[in-house]
Amino acid sequence: MIYLDLFLTFFKIGAFTFGGGYAMIALIQSEVLAKGWAAQTEVINYVALSESTPGPLAINAATFVGTKVGGVPGAVVATLGVVLPSFIVILIVAKVFTKFKESFVIKGIMSGIKPAVVGLIGTAIFTSIMAIINSIFGGEAVTLSPALICSVVIFVIAGGLELKKVHPIAIIVVSAVLGIVCGYAGWI
Repeated sequence: MIYLDLFLTFFKIGAFTFGGGYAMIALIQSEVLAKGWAAQTEVINYVALSESTPGPLAINAATFVGTKVGGVPGAVVATLGVVLPSFIVILIVAKVFTKFKESFVIKGIMSGIKPAVVGLIGTAIFTSIMAIINSIFGGEAVTLSPALICSVVIFVIAGGLELKKVHPIAIIVVSAVLGIVCGYAGWI
């Protein structure tokens, strides 16, 4: 029964989220937390791992959650669930796109979806930031601590490297190394 639940949950995520992996974060977070398959900090870790490993975020996240909940078969059904809606939609769109691409209704739908995607991404960012702050400070008032300093330094360095157009893989590696150093030093 868990495999059917995994499949249907991730099928719903794949079917009702527009805008790619970042827009899916909010729905993945909501569904996984509601089902009790992971805690908030685990969801953040899944997103971080999904972004750090090759492949699309939603597929990687589905695989990680599926593995935790149902082992390898769980990973397979969750991954199939999140991929299948896109596959079906792409087949349908490819068949009818040229006929309807100038349609007033289609243009309206796309105009409505764009701000919704931005809102979903914003919500995912906000809830993730709040969960990270809460995990660092344990619900206490924000004080200048080694964990906060490490987090800010890593954020600033990653942002600076991005502005200098350093390759994203190098930024991930530098950030990971800095995180490991801070962790071994006992600051995080």
